[in-house]
Amino acid sequence: MQSKNYILALILNIETATKNCSVSIAEKGKTISLKEFNDGGYSHAEKLHQFIKEVVEESGKKLSDVNAVAVSKGPGSYTGLRIGVSAAKGLCFALDIPLISVETLKVLSKSIDVEDGFVIPLLDARRMEVYSQVFNAENLELEEVKAEIIDNTSFKDYLDKNAVYFLGDGAEKCKAFIKHINANFIDNCFPSAKEMSELSYLKFKKNDLEDVAYFEPFYLKDFVVTKSKK
Repeated sequence: MQSKNYILALILNIETATKNCSVSIAEKGKTISLKEFNDGGYSHAEKLHQFIKEVVEESGKKLSDVNAVAVSKGPGSYTGLRIGVSAAKGLCFALDIPLISVETLKVLSKSIDVEDGFVIPLLDARRMEVYSQVFNAENLELEEVKAEIIDNTSFKDYLDKNAVYFLGDGAEKCKAFIKHINANFIDNCFPSAKEMSELSYLKFKKNDLEDVAYFEPFYLKDFVVTKSKK
């Protein structure tokens, strides 16, 4: 499926990779309507379709006006990613429009602006593990996404060079280990559909699209079912 009319692109962005259920409508890469909710739990199943309806109405547009749907691809919560991707694919099939996927950690890294140094978004994984990626101040990727166990040597090469800004729900577990003078922890940052707007528009213009039928989220690790202790 080919993207078209990118100059007038109206894109619906869906971000459900973490506890933040977030939806935006963006026109030419600029957010014009945003709805998000984060109560510390996962309310995506209850909130997502309601938010989609509300952002479309508040933007003064119709769902049939949307040129593409973008979804946060992961890594992140298995259940959250499944809900977001299922909704995005359903809309793409129903409206016969393209699907765009946006890297979750790149979305998170865009939530702060820094003049210098490194930005390291961190998503909570199991135990002392996080999903991480490293960006420079211009939001250019310096490392690929990885899952790693945090200890007192984590990210030392970057910390020894310049200021490092840690953000995301994985940053909290790092505070007990990372005590470097260049370490800065940004609280209460989650991936948001607001920051997806520019990223999805750039992909739309490049015709960087997904196969709606076969696209799957980027889990990075296999899903593990935890047995009840009862």
